[in-house]
Amino acid sequence: METAATGSEESGAAEGPVEAAAGREDGGCEGLWELPVERCVRRAECGRCSRPQKVCLCPFFPVHPLKVSTCLYIIQHPAEESRVLRTVPLLAACLPGDKCKVLIGRRFGEDRYPELAAVCRNSSTLILYPGAEAANLEELALIFPSPSTVIIIDGTWSQAKDIFYKNSLFRLPKQVQLKTSISSQYVIRTQPTNNCLSTLECAAIALAIMEKNDGIQETILRPLQALCSFQLQHGAQIHHSKEHLLKNGLYDKPMPKNKRKLRRMELLVKNVKI
Repeated sequence: METAATGSEESGAAEGPVEAAAGREDGGCEGLWELPVERCVRRAECGRCSRPQKVCLCPFFPVHPLKVSTCLYIIQHPAEESRVLRTVPLLAACLPGDKCKVLIGRRFGEDRYPELAAVCRNSSTLILYPGAEAANLEELALIFPSPSTVIIIDGTWSQAKDIFYKNSLFRLPKQVQLKTSISSQYVIRTQPTNNCLSTLECAAIALAIMEKNDGIQETILRPLQALCSFQLQHGAQIHHSKEHLLKNGLYDKPMPKNKRKLRRMELLVKNVKI
């Protein structure tokens, strides 16, 4: 009983300071609830390119979608879908909907993608992926039937490699690569080597070759050039390739501890094709 009584008194004594503190807090917040709340106003966006109207890219798209016989299938890694400065939407805006089809994922089985499986089995389908077994697209286009389909994998090099080698469907079409010394104009994103190109640039060159029309490449590259120009005007920096940074002693990130990744970087410095 004494214990209970003592506890009761202590509780009662403790309530005083707490109540006093609560009163001070209430008093300190008095009037704050009546202050006006500023509403966040989103920048007006273009309904076509989804860019802020001040940097709208629509004037740089062709007035009408390009007339092409070649169909593109863009196999996009899911990580690319969330990137803000993507090139695939720019590519799609230049072409008819039935000539640029985008499939997002990592694994593409025949049961789930029967249309893609049929495309991969078609003798007029090519897949653009570099390698020792890949033919030169420019040479092959001279004898390849038209219309044709070109599959392009959209992602980082490691993501593209994973998609290519872990999906058996993508080893059915004829494998081709671009033999070009063109440097990427996608200067707001770091490329592994000086000769690496964005998905849009690869598609533009491939379509120009397949359609035998250099004007196609110029037209598709125009919105990419505008995008990079806008970003640089608003504070973005030019990104040199990792190869360029390593060769010139400008690479300021820690070297990888993984031996395989370290070996790849050593090959970049030695200008060995990887």
